[in-house]
Amino acid sequence: MDEALLRSLTPSVLTVLVRRGASFAAAEDAVQEALVEAVRVWPADLPRDPKGWLVTAAWRKFLDATRADAARRRREDRVDEEPAPGPAPAVDVSLQLYFLCAHPSLTPSSAVALTLRAVGGLTTRQIARAYLVPEATMAQRISRAKRTVSGVRFDQPGDVATVLRILYLVFNEGYSGDVDLAAEAIRLTRQLAARFDHPEVAGLLALMLLHHARRATRTAPDGSLVPLAEQDRGRWDTRSIAEGVEILQAALARDRLGEFQAQAAIAALHADAPTAGETDWVQIVEWYDELARLTDSPVVRLNRAVAVGEADGPRAGLAALAALDDDSLPRRAAVAAYLHERDGDLATAARLYAEAAHAAPNLAEREHLTRQAARLNSR
Repeated sequence: MDEALLRSLTPSVLTVLVRRGASFAAAEDAVQEALVEAVRVWPADLPRDPKGWLVTAAWRKFLDATRADAARRRREDRVDEEPAPGPAPAVDVSLQLYFLCAHPSLTPSSAVALTLRAVGGLTTRQIARAYLVPEATMAQRISRAKRTVSGVRFDQPGDVATVLRILYLVFNEGYSGDVDLAAEAIRLTRQLAARFDHPEVAGLLALMLLHHARRATRTAPDGSLVPLAEQDRGRWDTRSIAEGVEILQAALARDRLGEFQAQAAIAALHADAPTAGETDWVQIVEWYDELARLTDSPVVRLNRAVAVGEADGPRAGLAALAALDDDSLPRRAAVAAYLHERDGDLATAARLYAEAAHAAPNLAEREHLTRQAARLNSR
């Protein structure tokens, strides 16, 4: 059974049912039932037109469910009869699913789950395992999300920025359970880029590829974090880097700069440096200036302070950090610790590393920062 084929066909089959008049929730349920039937039937008899087979099977499932529901009998009377079997339309109209699943009425977690289910074709069990929650919990989350968007008009224009944020959230979940969400996010973003000619979609795809190229070197065999400056650059995926840079250059040439293109440009400068010492920090600061102009994000300004510290010295970095008046900013203490260590103030750095470890969002980061504090205290 070609699971990749089924997952790639899911969005377009779902879209066909919705365009024929099925609600999003009913269509999604019918498609999932058709997929189950395909898993059972296809190994022995693969159809010549897989998409057409799925459309026909899912439409039958939808009609059966509609006819079985007495409360929806009026709607049943308005449903057209099943179309004659034949090749499914070649036109790809599944782009709207991306926008529907990233509807602003959904919470980010619900939008992510619905995107993985409806656009990615993952099962509820796979999504639950990826997010380390019970299957019943994830099923409820997806059901609520489907109910929320059921009343949304399918032909409403979508917000590409929201779609990209949802895909980036998926990417940053990385790997857990039996689903590699980073790879899944790249796959979905490739699909979006093929259907939607927008420089920011290309920028996000480039950013994902450039970050993913370093994945194998981010942790040591014992699971501990390896900082960027200490990673083995010889193990970076040069093919992904080359593809990411090529996609980014084509996007930048269109002169419609967005935040994901700017982030990808920073990642490309890191990837281009043969060693950490040869990183072009001056140019990275310039890109952070562009990114801050686009987003006005305190997290961007925090990362800019690190870049300034590398380009102009740790005291310049500390001065940039002092301009940020939000003491609760995540990882601010860790950045301050790093800059103080580079400036020679080891006692302050050790204290700040310990403070940062206490507020770390995950165990791996907490252990890394604790080791940094212990290293300086031992001196």
